[in-house]
Amino acid sequence: MSNELLCIESVSTWDTCRIHLMSFVFGVWMLCKRAVGWVWNPNGYKSLQLHDNPPSCLMDSSLGQHKYVKLKGVKLHYVESGSKDQPVMLLLHGFPDCWLSWRHQIPVLSTYFRVIALDLKGFGDSDKPMWRSSYRIDIILQEIKQFTAALGIKKCMIVGHDLGAFIGWYLVHQMPNIVTKFFAVSCPHPNVYWNNVSQTYTNQWLNFVQMPYLPEMDALKEDVKIISQYHKHLSAQDVYLEAYKYTFSRKEDWTGPINYFRNLPFHKISDHVDQIETTVILIVGSQDEFVKLDNIVRSTEYCERFYMKIIDGGQHFPHQEKADEFNSVILKYAVTKKSGKTQNNGEIFFEKAHGGTFRSS
Repeated sequence: MSNELLCIESVSTWDTCRIHLMSFVFGVWMLCKRAVGWVWNPNGYKSLQLHDNPPSCLMDSSLGQHKYVKLKGVKLHYVESGSKDQPVMLLLHGFPDCWLSWRHQIPVLSTYFRVIALDLKGFGDSDKPMWRSSYRIDIILQEIKQFTAALGIKKCMIVGHDLGAFIGWYLVHQMPNIVTKFFAVSCPHPNVYWNNVSQTYTNQWLNFVQMPYLPEMDALKEDVKIISQYHKHLSAQDVYLEAYKYTFSRKEDWTGPINYFRNLPFHKISDHVDQIETTVILIVGSQDEFVKLDNIVRSTEYCERFYMKIIDGGQHFPHQEKADEFNSVILKYAVTKKSGKTQNNGEIFFEKAHGGTFRSS
């Protein structure tokens, strides 16, 4: 077995049974809750508006060229900008999102990098296989590896947000020879996340989405209200909010994204793997209700070199909410070289006994 496969292991039989049991419990609970809601306000579950025409921002060529690549089993859509002679920066969006998540980063980063904003499989204009098994983490990682190879990319930096960062953590563990730097946005290390997820409301949703069919239909209720709940930083009249509603306006638009979360709880990164040698920069908003500070600190245990940047006033989408500050952080660590000196700029520098580093600001 290759070293790449050794990084991923299945959770225990007990954990698997527990997940399925909790899925049944929360599934019944959500069914009852939705039934009561339907009786109380039946019109609220019939208010899905038509989103037939894609907003122009989804086809905006000023941000880059819209391209497609066919792999063995899937076609992926991406937007590319910048010179091919520059270092590559691969942008992986979160949930529920698409390549448009990086609209504030592409124009800035493409000055220094060949920027590639990918629609993850199941999202946006990429293929949307319906089968749950198509979204196993090992398959996703192999497809991203095939994607970079198809584009002639041997090395790249990865900037991942939310689900994209979750995938990025696996990538730097399994394919350190490809990733030169990893920016994890609003997402601690997967093992840290799963060890503490039971303390959050997200755990209820993760159990609920193990059910078939129902989570997709639930996401469509009240004119895709879940989009507004996730993207609270966008106003109701914002063209980008309409773009997201268009992108997720059909049941099949949710099956792929939800299938990621139907698979991820059943796998983890082995505790016996070596620490990540790739430099990791974790960026989190100071008001992010989904990311706990202690989870960020615990993530350092998996890294030899780890930096943290807290964006004041940022929530779960700091790259959109505080775009200028976010872009400055990316450029600071991606373009400039660290001098090795500690500056009095509000950063805290911590050196581990084994030589790894941790810096926060």
